Order: sequence, then C-alpha cells, then structure tokens
Amino acid sequence: MLTITEAATRKLNEVLAQQTQSGGPVYGLRISAAPGCCSGAQYGLSLAQGLEEGDWEGTFGDVRVLVDADSAPFLQGVAVDYVETPDGAGFTIRNPNATEQPQGGGCGSGGCSCG
Repeated sequence: MLTITEAATRKLNEVLAQQTQSGGPVYGLRISAAPGCCSGAQYGLSLAQGLEEGDWEGTFGDVRVLVDADSAPFLQGVAVDYVETPDGAGFTIRNPNATEQPQGGGCGSGGCSCG
C-alpha cells in the first residue's frame, strides 16, 4: 500500500519512544488522507492509541503504521520520508499518483476553483 523510508522510520521510532516515556502508550502512527483541492489529497499524521476495525496495518522496522479504509485509496503507492534541510525538518509525503495542475489555474491562483 505505502512505504516508509529508513529516515522516516528512525525519526518515528524517536517520536514514539518520547511519547511513551512522557506517559502515554502509543500503538503506532496513523496516516490519513481525504480528497483535496486540485492536487489530489490532503494528508494527516497522528499517533494512534490502537487498531480500529477496518484498518490496514503495516510494520516498518519497529513502527506500526495504520490506515483506515476511507484513506486507503488515496495512499496507494505513497512514500513517507523525513527530510532535514537548512530551512527545517519534517515528514514529507510523495504520491506518484498525484497529477500536476495546468499553469494559471487551481489553488495557486487565488483559491480553490476545482470541481
């Protein structure tokens, strides 16, 4: 369904360990997606307390990743990475199925005008 890079897996292990040490058991990472304006989908990352009915579950290193059934179609082929640059650091989501929008239209020109 999706992949998590080694860099993202290392960072997620750190985040999950810190969260567990500060008082809460964490089952894993939940990745969600919903239809988005023009570019295909809007993505979310959150810590999950447990598996929910209908979830897809994958394991990357020691990290459990959960995806609900509604999000699954938007996450096919997605790659989650963690990048550090001089401007900052964070998780990135690359979707090879996302389509480029024509120049001069859509969200980048003053708001969402898509269907």
